[in-house]
Amino acid sequence: MHNRQEIYLNGAWTPSSTGEFIDVVNPANEEVMGQIPSCGEEDVEWAVAAARDAFESWGSTPVGIRREFLRKIREGMVKRGEEIAQTITAELGIPIKLSRRIQAGLPTAVMESYVKLLADYPFEERIGNSLVVKEPAGVAACITPWNYPLHQVVAKVAPALAAGCTVILKPSEVVPLSAFILAEIIHEAGLPAGVFNLVSGYGEPVGEAMAGHPGVDLVSFTGSVRAGMAVSGLASATLKRVALELGGKSAAVILDDADLPAAVKGTAATCFVNSGQTCSAHSRMLVPEQLYEQAAQLAVEAAAAYVPGDPLADQTRLGPLVSATQRERVLDYIRKGLSEGADLLCGGPEPPEGMERGYFVKPTVFGRVTPDMTIAREEIFGPVLSIMTYRDEEDAVRIANDTIYGLAGGVWSGDVQRAEWVARRLRTGQVDINGGSFNPLAPFGGYKQSGHGRELGKYGLEEFLELKAIQFRE
Repeated sequence: MHNRQEIYLNGAWTPSSTGEFIDVVNPANEEVMGQIPSCGEEDVEWAVAAARDAFESWGSTPVGIRREFLRKIREGMVKRGEEIAQTITAELGIPIKLSRRIQAGLPTAVMESYVKLLADYPFEERIGNSLVVKEPAGVAACITPWNYPLHQVVAKVAPALAAGCTVILKPSEVVPLSAFILAEIIHEAGLPAGVFNLVSGYGEPVGEAMAGHPGVDLVSFTGSVRAGMAVSGLASATLKRVALELGGKSAAVILDDADLPAAVKGTAATCFVNSGQTCSAHSRMLVPEQLYEQAAQLAVEAAAAYVPGDPLADQTRLGPLVSATQRERVLDYIRKGLSEGADLLCGGPEPPEGMERGYFVKPTVFGRVTPDMTIAREEIFGPVLSIMTYRDEEDAVRIANDTIYGLAGGVWSGDVQRAEWVARRLRTGQVDINGGSFNPLAPFGGYKQSGHGRELGKYGLEEFLELKAIQFRE
């Protein structure tokens, strides 16, 4: 059992004010695997007070010293990498091979990227008679989701600390345990008291108290559109800055000159990774009408490789969904796809054979999906791929952009320049050409209702900085 009895406040492990706890459930076997404190508003008050007290000193700490603390934290993450991977697999259900590479490996790489960035990042610049300085924005409230739990934490905490901000972190109550490991690593690294604080619990009251607190200077939130709207509303009372990374309904545009087998296989991979629980998943596959039948067959073949299984087995590529609630939500979308007339090519709402326990869903592919269908418009957050057809490039771009979201997307073509031309027309924050790999130094974030602000690299650092111009008399 992973029982966490205390939260991390002002450099010490401390009981929460409520004395209440939240169960953490293993989604592969539906058994309780641990507990975390269920905090209240009083815990947020303590955390804000600690962060405010620590801010002036930490914000004026030389960059080289902040960089050394990040380096120590990164070393601690490396040492506990296998524990992190095993823990996230147990609480999230992602297959262990993926967990080692993505859930443990990616946040470690992100932390390292900020160690390197601080070596030569220009915090000051002379422009004419002005000295422009980039200063820490203040106390940062970081509220993170469950699907990439440690990565999303580090994508906020690392740049916040690098900028000189102090931090209050609320991880998802569904998949929270890796955040407690990070707090232990931070404590061992010797970060000054109050610079990093961890409070756990539900969005209401904890997240809401953080977003609306007048002692918090900015909020960085990743989650649903609905929750993002609530955070923005609460933050607006004090006009604090808000960075939002929300949902997505990303399209992979496969052009008529693409390597079709590679394009279909690559699109399925982005859709089904982490059981489809990825905000940037390419869940809409757009293919020319004349290539539909071939693409549909290839998609079914690709889905067949994602056999649901024990996430601790090395050969497993598809684990369970995170919770019973999430499974039912995904199954409801599959039922809507059927009732609205999409062609079910494989998968469906029935549980996978032999997987009666655990929150498993079959990898599902729908064909002949039209833009007005629910499964083409709403974020499913499960292993469900929708194949849509288009007439020409103009039609493909129109369909791809016909969404409230704008987080990610893909273009596949035998002509890279042609693919880039289409990519430039997609109203979305990231576009992968021919399966371009994820770059932790590139900005990550979205257009429209996918949010605003960016994470990762120098762009993520600058979300936590304020600009000051100091004018000299010439």
